[in-house]
Amino acid sequence: MHPRALRLGASVAAALVVAAGVLTTSPASAAVGDDDPSVGAASPNGLVVNEVESNGDDTDWVELRNTSSAAIDLSGYAFLDDDSSHEAYVLPAGSTIAAGGYFVIDQVSATAPGFDFGLGGADTARVYDPAGELVLRYSWTAHAAVTYGRCPDGTGALVDTTASTKGAANDCSSPVRINEVESDGGTPGDWVELTNVGTTTVDLGGYVFRDSDDTHAYTIPNGTTVAPGGFTVLDEQDFGFGLGKADSARVFDPRGDVVDSYTWTAHAATTYGRNPDGTGAFAETSAPTKGTANRFAGVVTAEAWPGGPDERVLDDEDTFTGDLSGIDWTTSGSTSGSAAGRLWAVQNGDGLLYHLVSDGEGGWAPSNEAGTELHYADGSGTPDAEGVTVTSDDPGAVYVSTERNNDVSSTSLPAVLRFATSDGSQSTLDATDEWNLAADFAGLGANAGLEGVTWVPDSWLTAHGFADEHTGAAYTPATYTGHGDGLFFVGVEGTASVYAYALMSDGAFQRVATIATPFSVVADVQFDPTLDALWVVCDDACSGRTALYEVADGAFAATTVYEAPSNADRTLANEGFAISGVCTGGSRATFYADDNDTDGFSLRTGTYPCDSSTPGDGGTPGDGGTPGDGGTPGDGGTTPTPTPTPTPGGGSTPAPGGTAPGGSTPGAGASPSGAPAAPSESSLTEANRGTLTAPATARPGETITIGVGTRYAGQEVHVWMFSTPTLLGTATVAADGTVTATIPADAPAGEHRIVVTAEDGTVLGWTTITIDPVTGALAFTGAEGLGVGAVAAFLLLAAGAGVLVVRRRRGTPASE
Repeated sequence: MHPRALRLGASVAAALVVAAGVLTTSPASAAVGDDDPSVGAASPNGLVVNEVESNGDDTDWVELRNTSSAAIDLSGYAFLDDDSSHEAYVLPAGSTIAAGGYFVIDQVSATAPGFDFGLGGADTARVYDPAGELVLRYSWTAHAAVTYGRCPDGTGALVDTTASTKGAANDCSSPVRINEVESDGGTPGDWVELTNVGTTTVDLGGYVFRDSDDTHAYTIPNGTTVAPGGFTVLDEQDFGFGLGKADSARVFDPRGDVVDSYTWTAHAATTYGRNPDGTGAFAETSAPTKGTANRFAGVVTAEAWPGGPDERVLDDEDTFTGDLSGIDWTTSGSTSGSAAGRLWAVQNGDGLLYHLVSDGEGGWAPSNEAGTELHYADGSGTPDAEGVTVTSDDPGAVYVSTERNNDVSSTSLPAVLRFATSDGSQSTLDATDEWNLAADFAGLGANAGLEGVTWVPDSWLTAHGFADEHTGAAYTPATYTGHGDGLFFVGVEGTASVYAYALMSDGAFQRVATIATPFSVVADVQFDPTLDALWVVCDDACSGRTALYEVADGAFAATTVYEAPSNADRTLANEGFAISGVCTGGSRATFYADDNDTDGFSLRTGTYPCDSSTPGDGGTPGDGGTPGDGGTPGDGGTTPTPTPTPTPGGGSTPAPGGTAPGGSTPGAGASPSGAPAAPSESSLTEANRGTLTAPATARPGETITIGVGTRYAGQEVHVWMFSTPTLLGTATVAADGTVTATIPADAPAGEHRIVVTAEDGTVLGWTTITIDPVTGALAFTGAEGLGVGAVAAFLLLAAGAGVLVVRRRRGTPASE
């Protein structure tokens, strides 16, 4: 906890007024830290809270705007969040904000002063004048998907903006973007794909599409919608004109304002598309992906999570107090132990280590209920424990990665600490060894250091041809005397990269590899001997995406980027990730540590597919275990940039022509009459759920695109809708792995299931879809009603976040 600062003290001066014969009390003097919920986000002198970033990738900040016609001197103003015990940040002398100008109150960094605390998911920004009076106050209950900003800038309500605009006018524009353009030889003709980089569904009714000729104008019908991160296609047969070799695609909102445009001078060999979807620059795609995520040569595109669709809570409510961060799975430690293994976890705010065991009934709890307090070697400090791992060459110890000493929270201290314990039964532990890596990370912010750590054995690295960037040659373990039998891989938040280190017994260290990632944040890293791969994990900053890295030509390269499980909450701050080495029933357990303790729960589990015929126990993480084949992750590629899949699924991936997940049996694909036989309810299992992609919502009569997978390209499949099995049609899977189907005009509103079967009746996969005749009523209302009320609704609902949301939760320094 930080000491209270700038407290003037609430003094009460009592005076006995003899003449009146009464006791009067003078008003309490104002003090920084006093609170008054009646104070709003606009001050009478024209100063307003204009934009708030509480979930920053770099720093949190609050932007003020001066709406008056005169400059305002901010010298001596103080800033606090909702915790009055934090040390208020006092703006230095000379701080002024010009008339109509902007002033950013920023979080402290290695290069600039600022407030020494983070802004949380539910928090308050408070600004006090030099006399200690609270002059501005703005509260929120959850992080914005982007930022909270006034729309219109300076005067409107604070809503979720379309883009962060630190120190500049707020972006309150429509989140609709042109995402892909087909101008030559498309199916069935030219087309333009739109996407939504916002957070709410947008009704495109009243929007107008034009090419470079203003007389060519197509007004999009009312009720046409585009979901957040989704795709809506405008076809030539609808807009009624072709796109030329040198032409433009332009989209206007119902008021006539340009929303987005793209111009080209020659037909693409394929199509032109944004990389990444919605937010990136246009480039030639590797293949048309009408209605789905764009693909580019040499780019790893995010694909559906192949395991189960859910993340299930494991811990009892309020087992943890928040800030659970790193997590690591290992074997039970004894021949009589549970096959479920055990977990190590760390809590960053108060520097606690937990040893968790399964209760055998689906739940997990710490065997050391209060946690073990961690300290530096001299017994001092509170390590901001972010990651944890164990090694096979040092079985009586755990290793913890840290960002800083929370007792000196403004100073970066990226370090790996060793603690001697086998079960966490100690109440406190002092580090036996410390490797302070600060010399390798000059300028790294105190809240941007080592998030994750894992250990990879030398025997595995040499067997896979790993190269040493320090020597420029093949990795030779003997080069680093006293480093043990493996290398430590650390994920660094501030650089969004992973680094391999040899940590020597005398405290020396040497960087051996640098691994770039496609993410804005690296939350954890985990070596997986079963897959012969390295997991790199992002949290809610990337909507829960993960990536698998394999060694190719001596270096780790991304082979696969996965979306979060389809039913998972992508806003969970899952800063920790682990995966079991035990294969049971065709899956391995995955574990997630939620730093936010959402709804009172911090620990969740999911599944990842495996080959039960060669299970292996995974050994102690890092020893190689007895690897199963684990599948073959990814299809290679370089310079990975993940591209989101609008409705990613889960479930195992069937081999073409074989038995589908869940055990549906080929051979029952036709009824006696020759018509395809409907799949049974029992064939729709969790194992084959989510292996399709489809829109989350649709309207009766709407044609939807269903992603089956390129492995089925050219095969004939049947598309069904449940609950009552209804055959939507039989189609041949296109080269891009998709088919289209039309929702029946009389389809009742509510949740249904889309199922795709092979010719022989094998269930290839299924997913849920919600049929809603009034989809899209939440956002832009089209051309009608563009009076004051409609404009206000437009401004309130126009906000959004990028498809590749580069966000990061920030709490107080004791919360990450």
